[in-house]
Amino acid sequence: MTTTGSLTSSRSLSYIALFAALMAVFGLIPKIDLPFGVPITLQSLGVMLAGCLLGPRRGFLAIALFLLAVALGLPLLPGGRGGLSVFVAPASGFLFGWMFGAFTCGLLMRRMAGATGTGLLAAAFVASLVGGIVVVYAFGIVGLSWIAHMSLSQAALAMLVFIPGDLIKCGICAMLVQTVMRGMPGWRLDRD
Repeated sequence: MTTTGSLTSSRSLSYIALFAALMAVFGLIPKIDLPFGVPITLQSLGVMLAGCLLGPRRGFLAIALFLLAVALGLPLLPGGRGGLSVFVAPASGFLFGWMFGAFTCGLLMRRMAGATGTGLLAAAFVASLVGGIVVVYAFGIVGLSWIAHMSLSQAALAMLVFIPGDLIKCGICAMLVQTVMRGMPGWRLDRD
């Protein structure tokens, strides 16, 4: 292995660990509990950021590392939740969807990597919307339907309460991506 390959690999591992830690930090923000068992949290913003800034593979791995730590019992979800039980709760579909949401965000950002200025802002917003809302909600709706014994249409209707907040998170993600790209012009959105 060359020095450059080792440096790149070490840097990738550092970014993956950094964004897994960011997810944990977002878990410290108190959740807002809803009656059907799926809380409002800030961690979906972490999913969007991981995908948009790290790319599909590293974004996926960052969220997978975070979820592994949760599965091992670390209380990293809002409210100090952790352990295997969270993967059979009504919100478990969202947890699994986070990995694929980050992957989708990263894939879309890679395809629009040449965007600058307002184009970059729009690209990050669209990537966050598709990956962080459409993909994550698809998993979340199926999980809620299955675990809470609801029809898919009932579960989808229950998810409408999350849309306004998640659209705001898409906007925040887009602004943060644009800020990172301005402050760190060497950051490449087209590599993974």
